[in-house]
Amino acid sequence: MVESVTPRAPEWKATEPGSVLIFFALTFAVTWSLWLAAWAISGGGAAGYPPPGVGTLLFYLGVFAPAFVATWLTHRHEGSTGVRALLGRLVQVRAGLRWYAFALAYMAAIKLISALIHRLVSGAWPRFGTEPILLMLGAILLSTLVFSQAGEELGWRGYALPRLAARIGLGAASVLIGVIWAAWHLPLFFIPGIETTGQSFPLYALGVVALSVAIAWLYANTNGSLFLTMLMHSAINNTKDIVPTGARPPGNPFSLSASLMGWITAALLWICAGYLLLRMRKLGDYARPASTPRM
Repeated sequence: MVESVTPRAPEWKATEPGSVLIFFALTFAVTWSLWLAAWAISGGGAAGYPPPGVGTLLFYLGVFAPAFVATWLTHRHEGSTGVRALLGRLVQVRAGLRWYAFALAYMAAIKLISALIHRLVSGAWPRFGTEPILLMLGAILLSTLVFSQAGEELGWRGYALPRLAARIGLGAASVLIGVIWAAWHLPLFFIPGIETTGQSFPLYALGVVALSVAIAWLYANTNGSLFLTMLMHSAINNTKDIVPTGARPPGNPFSLSASLMGWITAALLWICAGYLLLRMRKLGDYARPASTPRM
């Protein structure tokens, strides 16, 4: 890792009209179809979800659908050269140490500050997780090195973000992708037998959109490194329970009912996202080219 003198955003690229819309439509169709098939194999969740064997395979193929669709569309529009460039960003590790620290510590810092606010507001500490820090770090490293997050990052940040940013600017693109990214997970709030079943989807979506802004900020300042976005994605997944949000009994997924810790975390995520959105406006032409291409 070498400290770059002036971190810069990647060049936003134009594509054929409608390619991003096609990407979103195909990604949703493929993922939701595969998840529905896995749910059907599980007997409607009675046998657990995802069920072992073919059901698990179908579920994870759905998780990797954004990468499959992004790679296919890239090959269609840019040929093998474009695919190599896209995949090459998965191993683009050159970035300043501060961006590695940002990727690793962002969610953990949000959670710990939220716990302190919870203490000040309610007079009591929230429940803290019991997973050892070294185990969290090991899980983050392993998950990143085996490209567990590549299935999503190749699609959302590798394909969609630069193309949307060329049209509407980095900040707006990061928010829009966050909304779509959250909606992509929606079936997991209705399928019985998993931790998200019946939880508050609006609260989840608020957090995901705010995190999309933070990941876009990292992407833009590391010249489009998908390795760094995978690292941050993995760190979010593995440190979010350092202070668990606290699940409620399964109910209406569109309910606003959630724990105090959940709402404090969402509010703090959005305070940080708001600051980053303001900073994105200072990225100049990288954030929004003077000649905005068609989608």
